[in-house]
Amino acid sequence: MGTRAMDYDLIVIGGGSGGLACAQRAAEYGARTLLIEAGRLGGTCVNVGCVPKKIMWNAAQIAAAVHDAADYGFDLSLARHDWAQLKRKRDAYVARLNEIYAANLDRRGITLLRGHAQLAAAQRVQVAGKLYSAPHIVLATGGQPMVPDIPGAGLGLSSDGFFELSARPAGVAIIGSGYIAVELAGIFSSLGSHSTLVLRRDRLLRSFEPMLGENLAASMRDEGVEIITEAVPSALQRNASGQLEIQLADARTLGPFDAVIWAVGRRANSAQLGCEALGILRDAEGHIPTDKYQETNVTGIYAIGDVTGRELLTPVAIAAGRRLADRLFGNMRERRLDYENIPTVVFSHPPIGTVGLTEAAARARHGAAVKVYSTAFVPMYHAMTTRKPRTAMKLITVGAEERVVGIHVIGAGADEMLQGFAVALRMGACKRDLDDTVAIHPSSAEELVTMR
Repeated sequence: MGTRAMDYDLIVIGGGSGGLACAQRAAEYGARTLLIEAGRLGGTCVNVGCVPKKIMWNAAQIAAAVHDAADYGFDLSLARHDWAQLKRKRDAYVARLNEIYAANLDRRGITLLRGHAQLAAAQRVQVAGKLYSAPHIVLATGGQPMVPDIPGAGLGLSSDGFFELSARPAGVAIIGSGYIAVELAGIFSSLGSHSTLVLRRDRLLRSFEPMLGENLAASMRDEGVEIITEAVPSALQRNASGQLEIQLADARTLGPFDAVIWAVGRRANSAQLGCEALGILRDAEGHIPTDKYQETNVTGIYAIGDVTGRELLTPVAIAAGRRLADRLFGNMRERRLDYENIPTVVFSHPPIGTVGLTEAAARARHGAAVKVYSTAFVPMYHAMTTRKPRTAMKLITVGAEERVVGIHVIGAGADEMLQGFAVALRMGACKRDLDDTVAIHPSSAEELVTMR
């Protein structure tokens, strides 16, 4: 069957950030596009990720500001927080976003098909027994949180389940050491829950620059978060009063807790796609590997976003989807996403911004050519407050010209300040370029251009 006889020019399986971006960019080029999604449009980010998480983080920031208010002369007290009201407003906002995404698809002439898709053959997708054809098929099915296979694990919530909580638990354990775990622990703690982080190993954010995890752990402990290390859960159970207790492999028991949340990683949503029938490769975690152009090992089938297991970030999925559409339908034959130097933010308390190489990775790649600059200080806002969370920064440079290859910041404002510095790093900025930039004073960001 030739291309002209096919139902569509592009079929996208998955209506999350990457799938939506790819479908909409392709439609802008005139491609006849079908998008298939069984759940809510927007995927993880909009429904159980970035968007509702940031709303909860904002609430936690307000709570912290109220606590600081007395130090600035305000007579305020935090009588209570209505978690249920916040949840209702948050969920309503997300529902509006779902509707906006559907309207955007309709406006661009994209066909939205509700249902579970399965690859039926080359250039063929099946939904509810009906076949749809296209020369290009994009897999953008995302991922889902993992829950360990131990007795009683189902008594806990996944990170998705966090957004279903109708009330704030008084005491909560978050099992995990990655960015989702620390974000949830910070939100709970700031809003009044006693929060316990349970780590299988010895430190937070193991894949990040170590300075970030070390400073975050110190700040979180100062804010009352309990961090338990070298703790491998072997079972979860309810005690006589109905609260949860965590049994550890070394015979310790943690708890009791009102809620336990698993934040131990995510797996790809690829098991039901029919990859085996077409010979599409998947790794042990279900991720679908691709080349630099997002192509799988099967011609005409592509994968983007979390299902690939590469840089599980919403802007990455969006960028990969748009660039793929540019290449397939916009006559940009070499258009692709460069996965180097991708900036990211952890909405912890305090927040983290990071881009480029860690110090260890820089030294492994460049050896003695690496030079590091660092600083730590209490930001001016906290000169007036009882709380004294510190800001820490590290610049990683390489060579005689001291080209900046890594920027790592933890502290208030890190989430907003990093975007511009990420542009500078990507453009090849050197330490001298930062030195020659006039500082904005008084700010924490100025420390990145005044380090010596």
